[in-house]
Amino acid sequence: MRAVSTNRPYLAVAALCLVIALVAAGTAAAGVFLRGDGSTAPATSIRGEQFEFATTGVYAYNAERIVAEGVGWDVVTLLFAAPALLLAVPSIARGSLRGRLFALGILSYFVYQYLMYAVFWALGPLFGLFVVVYSSAAIAIVWIVSGIDVAALPSQVSNRFPRKGMAVFCGLICLALLGMWVPRIATGMSGDMAGAGLFGMPTLTVQAMDLGMIVPLAVATGVFVWKARPWGYLLATVLAVKGVTMAGAICAMLVSAALVEGSLEVAPFAIFGAFTLSAGWLAARMFRSLGVAAA
Repeated sequence: MRAVSTNRPYLAVAALCLVIALVAAGTAAAGVFLRGDGSTAPATSIRGEQFEFATTGVYAYNAERIVAEGVGWDVVTLLFAAPALLLAVPSIARGSLRGRLFALGILSYFVYQYLMYAVFWALGPLFGLFVVVYSSAAIAIVWIVSGIDVAALPSQVSNRFPRKGMAVFCGLICLALLGMWVPRIATGMSGDMAGAGLFGMPTLTVQAMDLGMIVPLAVATGVFVWKARPWGYLLATVLAVKGVTMAGAICAMLVSAALVEGSLEVAPFAIFGAFTLSAGWLAARMFRSLGVAAA
C-alpha cells in the first residue's frame, strides 16, 4: 500500500499562501503602476473640510495624501511582504515551525492592510481584491494556528528567546499609538476636522483599527511573553514580523507623502524607523532560538 504523505495538510495551506502572495503582489502592483497621472481636484467634505482628491487611476476619489501614503505602502507590499511570503511557501509545505510562524506575521500584515483598504478607501476597481486578500489571509492564519501545538512552544525555544525585550517593545508600541492617536481623536471630537486629518473621510478608520486591534494585541503579547506563557511565544513571533512590515510600510508611506507635499514628517519617520529596526532585531533573535522540527 502507498503511504499517505504526512505533509498533505501543509501542502494545502502552503498553496493557499502562494495564492495570497501572488494576488497581494498583483494588487500592490496595480496600486503602484496604475495610480494615474497625479491629477487632483478640490473638494469640501460634508463637515466642511477642504482637501484635494485624485481624479485618475485605481485610487481615484481618494484624498491626494491618502493616495500618496497608499502608494508607499504598496511598494513595501510588492517588494518585500509578498516576496517574503512566497519564499516561506516551501518551508510551510515541509511543515517547518519557523516557516509557519513567519507566515503568520506576513499574513497578519495582509489582514490589516487590506481590511483597512477595503473599509477606508473610496470604492474602486481593486475593492474586490482587497476583500479577497484580507479574508483569505484570515483563513490561512486560522488554518496555520490550528496545526501548531501551542502548548509545546516553550519546549521548542532556547533561553535566547528575547522575552523581556519583546515585552518592552510591545509597551512602546502601545505608548506610541496612544500618544499619536488619542490627541488626534480629541481634536476631531472638538470639531476641528482639518486638525484631525480626516481628509474627507467620515471617520478615523486607521486610528480605530490601531487602538482596537494593534494595542490590545500588543498588550496581550507583552503580558503573555513576559510571563513565558505558550501563547506569548506564538504572538511574539507574529507581532515581531508584522512589526517589521508595518513599521517599514509606515516609513515608506511618510516618504511617499513627502514627495507629494514637499516635506517629511521627521519625528514619525524616526519613531517608526526605530520600530522597524527593533522589530527586525527581535524577530531575528526569536527565529534563531526556535527549533526547526515540524509540529
